[in-house]
Amino acid sequence: MRHSKLVSRRKGAAAAVLMAAAMILGSTAAYAEEPSDTDGAANALTTETESDAKTAKDAQASGIDMSTDYPGVTVKAGDTVNFPLDFTSLDGEGHDVALSATSLPESWSGYFRGDNKEITKIHVKGGQADTDDSTDVQFSLSVPAEIEEGTYEMELEADADDGKSDTLELEVTVSQEESGQSDFTSEYPQQQGMAGTSFSFETTIVNNRSTNQTYSLSAEAPAGWQVSFTPSGESANVASLSVDAGGSQGMTVGVVPPENVEKGEYTIPCAAVSANDTLSLDLIVEVTGTYALTLSTPDGRLSFDAYENKESSVTLSITNTGNVDLTNLNLTSQAPTDWEVSFSESTIDTLEAGATKEVTAYVTPCENAVTGDYAATISVSNSETSSSADFRVSVKTSTTWGLAAAGVIVVLVLVLGFIFKKYGRR
Repeated sequence: MRHSKLVSRRKGAAAAVLMAAAMILGSTAAYAEEPSDTDGAANALTTETESDAKTAKDAQASGIDMSTDYPGVTVKAGDTVNFPLDFTSLDGEGHDVALSATSLPESWSGYFRGDNKEITKIHVKGGQADTDDSTDVQFSLSVPAEIEEGTYEMELEADADDGKSDTLELEVTVSQEESGQSDFTSEYPQQQGMAGTSFSFETTIVNNRSTNQTYSLSAEAPAGWQVSFTPSGESANVASLSVDAGGSQGMTVGVVPPENVEKGEYTIPCAAVSANDTLSLDLIVEVTGTYALTLSTPDGRLSFDAYENKESSVTLSITNTGNVDLTNLNLTSQAPTDWEVSFSESTIDTLEAGATKEVTAYVTPCENAVTGDYAATISVSNSETSSSADFRVSVKTSTTWGLAAAGVIVVLVLVLGFIFKKYGRR
């Protein structure tokens, strides 16, 4: 009996323990399924953020966009800086957009420019948002000459007719220090050639300023030299050249020395001057020795008369047309067989550049030369150069034989006259 009661009590305690465990498990499951206040707030914040992002994305997919590649620049007081502007339709539709500059610093001024004139409104073409179909517009900003150094901010605004708009913030830092020194350079500023050579120097002007510059071009060349300036890719010579802010422009400088230039080294100072820059570049031309000469006569005639077995003379004119002195010049000839040719000077020790010397040539046809025209060549040369001239020699009958023939004719006439006079009356 006692044992039965003990078993019964143990069974009741076990059942109580099982019931308590079931209640604890049920409460834990219910707590796990029910969301807490903190989780609900986090979920709500996530939903709101996604909604705002979607709204911003939808807003970005419509309207217009105004931008510039360099919204922050450094300039000097008194400069004028241009901001190229790009406009794009984000919704693929065309928009008429009014332009304005807001919050300009005091005493600053600026205007919008398109097609080289001031504008206040533009039309942004429709199309895909990622196309490169933008309108060519610039905002030209003038910095006061009397302004303190520092950073200044301003805002540009673009308002479309349908209420869509965009703004662009610009930042301009005024500094008295140069943003960069402009340059006028040539990769090969020194060249070499003979007289008569045309020299071409490829040069580049680099505008490191924040504003466009127009450079006047000039050169100081010796008398008789010609210097020209031609922009790269063009054929016309110019006296001035425009270079965009921060840009560069290639240019060919042509140098032509005179034909009679002397051997030596010549420096050609070139200058490119703008309102803000004075750039200089020295070009060097080295003229090497040119050996050349000509042989002719003082009047240019290359013909003369001669008689058989009799000496005739002709004056030769020898000119040094090079730019260096010529030494050890020798005169030679080629004439018909048995003719004799000699010179008053068969050798010229020195003939200065540009100088002319006259020499006499003596020509004697052979004794039995027949009347007619003959060719004779006279040359002058040294180890560096030579020149020759072909002469036409007209051989004529000697005057002595003519007189003798005339005497014979006179004698015959007299004899015939005597015969007719003596026997004519019979």
